[in-house]
Amino acid sequence: MDMHSVMCVSDLGRSLQWYEVFFGRPADEVIGEEHLWRVGENAYLVVDAGDARSARVGGSMVTFGVTLAEFGGTLDRLTAQGISHEPIETYANGVRHVEVLDPDGNSLSLAAAP
Repeated sequence: MDMHSVMCVSDLGRSLQWYEVFFGRPADEVIGEEHLWRVGENAYLVVDAGDARSARVGGSMVTFGVTLAEFGGTLDRLTAQGISHEPIETYANGVRHVEVLDPDGNSLSLAAAP
């Protein structure tokens, strides 16, 4: 199964700069106005500022499952680049979770199992 999750944004230039910091690299592919980051074997996160999506700006949510090392390393890298995050939560089952908001308020969460 393939998956494309679309993050609707209001300002493509501003958002591309933010997402390049979040992922640590430029988009892996550009198709028209859509910028795609490969996040899994057949999974992509798409950033799109198209007029057809304007009503959905700021309402997207996605969670990335990462290792504990990736969890801490990603947060350290984001903080060093000026991207803040919500408080880290640790659930009863030991899963660590944190929400990072893009400039439009779209939620990109990281979750790491113990």
